[in-house]
Amino acid sequence: MNSQYTLNIKLIFLFSLVLLISACTAGDAQFTEQNQAGFFYGLWHGVISFITLIVHIFNDGVMIYETTNTGGWYDFGFLIGVTSIWGGGCHIKCKSARDKKTDKEWEEIGDKVEKKVMRKLKDWSEDEEANGSDAEWKDISDKVEKKLKRKIREWAEKE
Repeated sequence: MNSQYTLNIKLIFLFSLVLLISACTAGDAQFTEQNQAGFFYGLWHGVISFITLIVHIFNDGVMIYETTNTGGWYDFGFLIGVTSIWGGGCHIKCKSARDKKTDKEWEEIGDKVEKKVMRKLKDWSEDEEANGSDAEWKDISDKVEKKLKRKIREWAEKE
């Protein structure tokens, strides 16, 4: 019984809040050519833009954006209002403590793997030097050089 009562109170409060906010939406007769919406109205209309969108779906008389406005200042206020509520994409970089810990763990793993790979490459290069396989590498480098020259020549002839 108590939880149902609390739910009803919350719904009544939410409905009242939506009704109050929607009373201040864009597109009403309040603004005329002589009394245009300015920066602060743009800011407010940006803040309530989502609620205004929902109201606009059911009522064509309510607009999301006030067309009778001062121009750039209204637009600037509207943009700030929208981004202040919806974050403007800044939440992409927000990380929880768990995510930071996980990132740190992966960074440590990456460092360990990199050190191991570098050590194995160094061991392999030392083995190659000890075995005297420079002739094989010289042959490979000559083939790569010839192929690169051929490809560059083909590319230059296309132009």
